[in-house]
Amino acid sequence: MASINQSQEASSNGAEATLSNDGKIERTLSQRDSDLEGAKSPELEIKVAGEGEKSQIFSCDKYFLGIKRLYKDQWLRYGCDDMERTRSYQVWPGKNVFFFRGRLICGPDPRGLLLTAFSIIISSWIFAVYIGDDISKHSDLIITFCVILTVIVLVNLIMVSTIDPGIIPRNNKPSMEEEVGTSHGIRKKMVTVNGVEVKMKYCQICRIFRPPRSCHCAICDNCVEKFDHHCPWVGQCIGLRNYRFYLMFVSSALIFFLYIFAFSCRRINQRMSQTGTGLFGVVRNCPETLALASFSFAAIWFLGGLASFHVYLITLNQTAYENFRQRYISSPNPYDQGRLSNIKEVLFVPLPPSRVDFRAEVTPRFHAKPAILENIEANTSRSREDDAKAVPDEHLIAVDFPQK
Repeated sequence: MASINQSQEASSNGAEATLSNDGKIERTLSQRDSDLEGAKSPELEIKVAGEGEKSQIFSCDKYFLGIKRLYKDQWLRYGCDDMERTRSYQVWPGKNVFFFRGRLICGPDPRGLLLTAFSIIISSWIFAVYIGDDISKHSDLIITFCVILTVIVLVNLIMVSTIDPGIIPRNNKPSMEEEVGTSHGIRKKMVTVNGVEVKMKYCQICRIFRPPRSCHCAICDNCVEKFDHHCPWVGQCIGLRNYRFYLMFVSSALIFFLYIFAFSCRRINQRMSQTGTGLFGVVRNCPETLALASFSFAAIWFLGGLASFHVYLITLNQTAYENFRQRYISSPNPYDQGRLSNIKEVLFVPLPPSRVDFRAEVTPRFHAKPAILENIEANTSRSREDDAKAVPDEHLIAVDFPQK
């Protein structure tokens, strides 16, 4: 095999090749300076194997490109299996927090829920330890009934705070402006409900026309059907599917604190009669009873006012949001069917199923691409230009790496 020396002019291009008389090619590649001091790396001799030679033959460009493609294929083959089994709740764009693999859905801020649950539990504990045991007659029965009320209140609290309030699915299609085909877009539609025209506003976040009585909760970042309000004490939106449990929670909590307040006042009265002291003596002798009675009194006023307000809304078939916005002052309420029918609709009509299956499997196209896939695709796109410049299959070359 003929040997060709590297010329000074071709060193800037990195390679020089000449053709000898016997038709064989020898290429000498010189690497440019690789460090700051100007030291040159050792030369790589890349030779085209002639007939009969037993050198390992492959293309450098296609070799590295093949590695990248193989790695991507293996990722798509084995990595996408997990992605296909990814549940909807894991990639849900709202701010909700999910438990038990999407079976329970809570609001983004659990502090209100924890504070409410703690206040109920600690009130029941103080009542059982300091008040129930101090009652001479039927103390076990009184404590048992208090425990039952506590369990009922906590169950209703869990139900209202972990059930889907009526979240409306989002639209993954192009935005409304692209669908409508106008630059300004249509921001509302008019529909007729029981002979009354009602607006359907467009939600830019969810990309849908919200059904009547719906609203986008800024805290949970979801459009909720028949939105009533976002309750900070349970940390969840109150809507179509959990409004009934919300009423049950408020009513049971009101009864619970009325029960505690009544027996707390009874114990305070007994202590004042036995000791012959006034209120200051009660503070010194049984401060926990006075604190529980004061807290129960405040809770009764708050829950009583809240329950009365929602009873008023039920009879009118309004939501708290509609009442706050005064939606039906200038127009009749199309949902008002009479008091009995309104109460029946809220309390006895079967709840509709959830419109979003948070445990459903989603396909990879709904996921944000992992960084490794993005890097692979970027490298693959950049390597397409290298494919055009790659050495053809009939001109494969053998690489001999220099030894140290």
